[in-house]
Amino acid sequence: MNDLARTSDAAAAARSDRPLPVPDRRAWVVLAMLWFVYVLNFLDRQLMSILAKPIQDTLNVTDGQLGLIGGLYFAMFYCFIAIPVGWLADRTNRVAVLSLACGIWSAATVACGLSRSYGEFAFARMTVGFGEAGGVPPSYAIITDYFPPGRRGTALGIYNLGPPVGAALGIAFGGAIAAAFNWRYAFIVLGLVGLVAAAVLPMIVKEPRRGALDGVGAKPEKAAFWPTLRMFFSRPTLMLAALGSGATQFVTYGLGNFTTLFLMREKGMTLSEVAVWYALVVGVGMSAGIYVSGRVIDHFTRKSKLVYAMAPVISLSLAIPFYIGFVWAPTWPLALAFLIGPTFLNYFYLSSAVALVQEEVRPEQRVMSGALLLLVMNFIGLGLGPTYVGAASDFFRASHPHNSLQMALFTLVPIYVVAIGLFLWLARIFRRTEARQAA
Repeated sequence: MNDLARTSDAAAAARSDRPLPVPDRRAWVVLAMLWFVYVLNFLDRQLMSILAKPIQDTLNVTDGQLGLIGGLYFAMFYCFIAIPVGWLADRTNRVAVLSLACGIWSAATVACGLSRSYGEFAFARMTVGFGEAGGVPPSYAIITDYFPPGRRGTALGIYNLGPPVGAALGIAFGGAIAAAFNWRYAFIVLGLVGLVAAAVLPMIVKEPRRGALDGVGAKPEKAAFWPTLRMFFSRPTLMLAALGSGATQFVTYGLGNFTTLFLMREKGMTLSEVAVWYALVVGVGMSAGIYVSGRVIDHFTRKSKLVYAMAPVISLSLAIPFYIGFVWAPTWPLALAFLIGPTFLNYFYLSSAVALVQEEVRPEQRVMSGALLLLVMNFIGLGLGPTYVGAASDFFRASHPHNSLQMALFTLVPIYVVAIGLFLWLARIFRRTEARQAA
């Protein structure tokens, strides 16, 4: 009963008609630093897909092998290590865990640039996944303890601008470096920047008191591992949000890990053109979508939780025709024009899922719950999406040697429908709950 009371209090505060509390300057400084680390996190993660063509040429790897490195191999470490890391961070200093994680993934990124074979590169990428497992969940919880209810959707939306900015910078930076020098330099330089950020992080971000903005006492309970695990997987709202997000990420990661290779090999773009035009599409489109989704969530959740489900339903439904146009387009300028739609609309699910999970669980369970959310959605999306697209491209190569990736990407359209169905199921639960409360 105490758990439900805490959750209800936070939800009530978020939806009240009273003026919302204003975060202080310190909260925004912390958010900016965590955002910068997330940019590095995602830049490290995406650099391989951006430099796929020169890596293929140097290390002699197939589309299927690239899919395994960027998908299943990476996700096996990234997803499952996140659970014990989340539990540890819930019981210890979250800032220290984040700093150590940043140091590990940055050192592993340097190792990627020094790799001489497929095996060495694959091992370095798995180590990157091991480090990045401790990056996002602690940050979600730290932000939630710096920003009050009703402001968290916007704060988490700003934080989640890290992936689009990281991806855009990776395309521009990685593409320019590879075109001018060598793909290895991009990994080495980025890794060194991350090592500096890991050292500076604890000087700027101080560990906040858990639940201070949710009315929790001075000494909140420490989260227990198995009860938190059971709580997450037994709650339909949390699981449907995670599964819907996973289905969406199956599309976004499956597409994202092969977009540069697709544009270069089948649409005729050069690496220099990718570094400018594709970077602009990703940076502007994705950033706008994630920021707008955070604002939408904060505005509408003051009256109803239904927006957590309906925002992804509407955005993904609108994205489908643009996605089909992108894959079909005969020239890269037309393909990029269509791609603006999915890059804006595909990511409304992210702010919705993250904000929902952080609001629905107790303060001392937030890091591990965030890690469990990432486990489900990243194992499905990050682990299986690129792996599937790479394998499908190899499969279609015999019958469609000049457009095997196009055929593989077309097969992602039904996954959009699966994601929409899962979020509609979540919406149905919210409607029933609100109807009971109204009665």
